Amino acid sequence: MRYKIVVDSCCELPEEYKKDPRFEIVPLALEVGADRIWDDETFDQAEFLRKVAACPECPKSACPSPERYMKAYDTEAEHVYVVTLSANLSGSHNSAVLGKSLYIEQYGEKQIHVVDSCSASCGETQIALKAMEYEEQGLSFEVIVDKLEQFRNSMHTYFVLDNLETLRKNGRLTGVKALVASTLNIKPVMAGTREGTIEQIGQGIGIKKALQKMADAVAKNVTNAQERVLMITHCNNAERAQSMKKLILDRISVKDVLVMDTAGVSSMYANDGGVIVTI
Repeated sequence: MRYKIVVDSCCELPEEYKKDPRFEIVPLALEVGADRIWDDETFDQAEFLRKVAACPECPKSACPSPERYMKAYDTEAEHVYVVTLSANLSGSHNSAVLGKSLYIEQYGEKQIHVVDSCSASCGETQIALKAMEYEEQGLSFEVIVDKLEQFRNSMHTYFVLDNLETLRKNGRLTGVKALVASTLNIKPVMAGTREGTIEQIGQGIGIKKALQKMADAVAKNVTNAQERVLMITHCNNAERAQSMKKLILDRISVKDVLVMDTAGVSSMYANDGGVIVTI
């Protein structure tokens, strides 16, 4: 096998790639009260959301160990690409980098490239599928590494959530100005920064207005839209995701659209009804 793509479990892979030997998902752990839940093929979103709703404590995540990443690199593949959550949001990236150092120390040099997505969820998916696309084109490892970094830097991430409490309580909204009272039904429109942090770029009265503002931001900031894949992930609200898709496609034309449900980590932070968009 020429290449392997390793992702942490905040990355939503399309179903056809979950069993593909070219991909491996390294799971994070989720903690809801006393329960520890692995974000792997056993994850049950409905049960997880029920537990979160019933638990007075804020859920938390625990990143994979460097040794777990090191195990994923132990493959016959010549090239290994690793895509992680933003280093400014999770320790997953640091673990992946340390895992690379451990691997090289034990087994010798290997072409392993760890990409800080500066994003999450379908932002990771965008980069992982780009790595596959470039490999299938027969490009060299060095060229692919350069192109992946350029692609990451050109990508935009947006989201609208019904509830920002999990992000706030887990310290993922550092630097974001005080958010408006939820009793006013004002929904902030959030975006990822180039550094992989989170900022508020707008707001709408009610979820529909917020989604419209997010679609406006997508259309305003995208470049070469017809060459790009629009990816939308949602937490337990396929209807809202389809509405988001229509709002964006009413504004721009894209190469393709991929809509997915969130896995464990994204479900924890997006909460029931959250919608994430990358392009």
